[in-house]
Amino acid sequence: MSLPSASRIVLLATYLAARSDIESLTTLAAHHSKVLRQDLLLRILLTCLPETLPPGHYVSLVQRIESSSFDVDVQPREVDWSSVQDITDDEAARKVRKLRLLPLASENAPTDAANDSVSLFLIHRAYRVDQEAGLLAQLPDLIVPFLDHAPCIRTWMVSTLLPLLRRDHEYYPQNPAAQTLADFDRMSDQAAVDLLLSQTGTSQQSLLYVGRDLRGLVGPWLYNDARWRRGDENGNHEGHEQPPDHTICPGWEHVLEWITLQASKSWEVAVKAIDQWDGPGDVDLGGYASMWLEDEEQEYLEQRYARAALASAYLISEASLEALTGVNNIITKIMALLDQDPCPTLQVASSLLPPFADPDGEQLLCAKNATYMRNDLLSESNPLTSPNGTSTQLLHILTLSAFILSKAGVPCTVRKAGELAFLQDEREQKAEATKFIHSLSNNGPKSDDRYWIRARNELLWLREWGAEESQDTSDVRAQGIFGQLKKEFLEIECLKAFLSNTRKTYDFTPARGSYTKDDFLGYSLARSIYEDAPEKPLDSDMLRDTIVSAAMNAYDNASNPHRGRGGLLKCDDIIHAFPQTLGETHPASKRIEALLRATHALSEYRLILKKGEPFTPVVLRVHTDPISIIGKVLEQNPKSYTRIQDFLEIGANMVDAGLLTNSKSKQPGSAAETAWQRSIVEKRITAMCVDAALTEDDFETAYSYVVNRLAADSSRSSAKLGNESTPKGAAMKSNLATITDEYSWKAALQAGKYRRTARTVKPTHIGTASGNLDIRHLEQRIECLATALRVAPPATLQEILNVFRKCEEELNAAVKAEEAQESAWDDQGDLQVMPGAFSSTVPAGVVRSTKPSSARHVEEAPMSLFDLSRASMARAQRNLTALSSLQRSGIARSDEARGEEGDGSNQPRTRKRDQLRDAAVGTLASGVGWLIGAQPVDRGGERS
Repeated sequence: MSLPSASRIVLLATYLAARSDIESLTTLAAHHSKVLRQDLLLRILLTCLPETLPPGHYVSLVQRIESSSFDVDVQPREVDWSSVQDITDDEAARKVRKLRLLPLASENAPTDAANDSVSLFLIHRAYRVDQEAGLLAQLPDLIVPFLDHAPCIRTWMVSTLLPLLRRDHEYYPQNPAAQTLADFDRMSDQAAVDLLLSQTGTSQQSLLYVGRDLRGLVGPWLYNDARWRRGDENGNHEGHEQPPDHTICPGWEHVLEWITLQASKSWEVAVKAIDQWDGPGDVDLGGYASMWLEDEEQEYLEQRYARAALASAYLISEASLEALTGVNNIITKIMALLDQDPCPTLQVASSLLPPFADPDGEQLLCAKNATYMRNDLLSESNPLTSPNGTSTQLLHILTLSAFILSKAGVPCTVRKAGELAFLQDEREQKAEATKFIHSLSNNGPKSDDRYWIRARNELLWLREWGAEESQDTSDVRAQGIFGQLKKEFLEIECLKAFLSNTRKTYDFTPARGSYTKDDFLGYSLARSIYEDAPEKPLDSDMLRDTIVSAAMNAYDNASNPHRGRGGLLKCDDIIHAFPQTLGETHPASKRIEALLRATHALSEYRLILKKGEPFTPVVLRVHTDPISIIGKVLEQNPKSYTRIQDFLEIGANMVDAGLLTNSKSKQPGSAAETAWQRSIVEKRITAMCVDAALTEDDFETAYSYVVNRLAADSSRSSAKLGNESTPKGAAMKSNLATITDEYSWKAALQAGKYRRTARTVKPTHIGTASGNLDIRHLEQRIECLATALRVAPPATLQEILNVFRKCEEELNAAVKAEEAQESAWDDQGDLQVMPGAFSSTVPAGVVRSTKPSSARHVEEAPMSLFDLSRASMARAQRNLTALSSLQRSGIARSDEARGEEGDGSNQPRTRKRDQLRDAAVGTLASGVGWLIGAQPVDRGGERS
């Protein structure tokens, strides 16, 4: 056969390539190497060889093309020319011209491979295999044999093929990317990073592989010159914050942005990323190459990585202990990366409480730096994320502060702790400190001294971050998250927490079989720190006020009014726990003791102030009218009015406790005012008992309280008030005298108005009083009304006199009825009943007396006190029919007396018994007239 034309050779080569006959094609290329040049043969393979053909079938041919060694180790083989045998040379030439052979250079071919036909073929072939057949997993078989062919092949394999191959076929085969290899190579840096890390950290299981993804996907992807930008000689560069001669990697910046974004969205991903990945030097190239960056590039990547890690710590928005532990792990990793001394764990640091006294920290702790925790975190001008010792130590201290708060039950993030430290807002700090102390009180163990000592140390450390201890002076400016709060405020709140969470404990000795007072061990920690210590944190007044406040807080939180239980027991314990500061003779101690006695006394009764709400001690302390609570007790406890002495003691304790003083006045009242107030309270409580007794129809008890307590107390109070000769006493008399009768006269009037019914409790003994219960009751009513007249203000006398007049009329009618009944009984006994009675017919000359014997008996018998009272009232009523004619009554009596003297010769001589009666009646009438404002009668003229 003659030598075939070049056109026939090319057509046969395309035919053999299309049929995947690599051996025949190799033989053809070996025999006609001048026609099938390297680039032409590679283009034929690129265009005609099926993409589905495994690379192992044609890699040997490509290697022969690379080395141009077709004449070595080629098996002799006959080539089948039948496919082009019937084609003329002209037809073959025309067909060759119609071939559309693909160019070797692809769109994304590396620039350093422009003159390398094999490199261009391999890259272009890889793109077509993935695009046309989707056989991305077969590409290593094509590329790996040629890794040593040119550096661009190794770089392309590591930075382009390996990341996408791992993501789609090794790491996340269940979620392959939709982009082809060529599309991935054309992507922008940000899109490529988002694609590579799209499945990273999306599930709880994938958190274990965050570091693997960064190491195996992002790390290799960065090893490509296309990822880097360098400033030109004129200082033009793509970075906005780098110097003109600085090298930047936009792809790396996008990786850092992804990490910081995850920190704000899902802190676990960011923490795992930094914890599992050692940074840009930790790269998995799959064994395909051993590559490294320039020192300048490596330093740049590490510095930016450290800044991003510090930024992520500030961006974590969760305040859990796990999140803060993750932040501390970030700090530890960065300090190791920067060759700094490692920081301890948060648990260890919270027990050590290390100081923060770096002089550079004074420049960081200022209000203007607070904005750097939110903005420009990756900026080179941000001092908080600058990878140096001061910034990492500050971040560790902030993390420890947030950990201490969160551990106590007050959630706090690193950013919030930073705002407290940078802004130094006193109100915010006070709110956080208060929540911190309250959380310790509510959640802390009871009577665990070690716990409370640690809590106090942590509280004080949060104020100054150990600066005072590190510099051995107390004049250091506090710079902690509670730096604006005074130390005394924190000590006071800490003492309150001590007192509210300490339980009284005893050292029980079985041999004694009981507890004794000497066994009391409670509150020893608070006492040892604040009372017995040589250098007391609080002065005596501040300590005393705090103790009283804690005692009252325990009282207010009590639910049981019994003194031996709950909050009242704690209140009692607190006021006796500091004998040097708050002794039993101190006024505050006395007031609290009186309050406890009053509250405990009320616990013996059933008391409900609101429906469904039992009485609690705090109600007594905040009640605007605590005496009215006794009225509720009397209403809800039948026959409780008989225990009047107990109620009087309760009222006295209320006065001593200061419950009745004006809340606006800080100073207690004088002794005279207190005594006067106590007197008023006694009258009011007595009046309440009188009303309660009348409500339960126990008139005898009410009458007893009126005549034995209200009348006697009023007499004593008037005497005491009249003895006040100082201007202060006079003022008190004018101001308080009107208040005294507000309760006494009303109670006496109510008793005087009471009418006996069938339900009225009968008297147990009568004594010398009338045996007629109705007359006796009316006489008692009159006596109650007489008491009301003596203590009532002038404006109310007319009302009392009206009741008095009606009661007297009823008494007169009852007496007359009794006299008539007695006379009838006497007549019946004389005439009919008596044995041997005389005839009812009166003999001639005998006149029967018309005056009843009872009347004669009353006329001749000595007058009793009630007779004198009735006579005096009758005389006052006859002469003082109206308040306007009271004074004229005395004048009328004087004129009448003088008229009687003038006509004395014509009148029979007055008996001595009548003279004594008139003197007594006149004295009582004068007394009544003084009560209602009448002028006394001058008896001197009469005696003369």
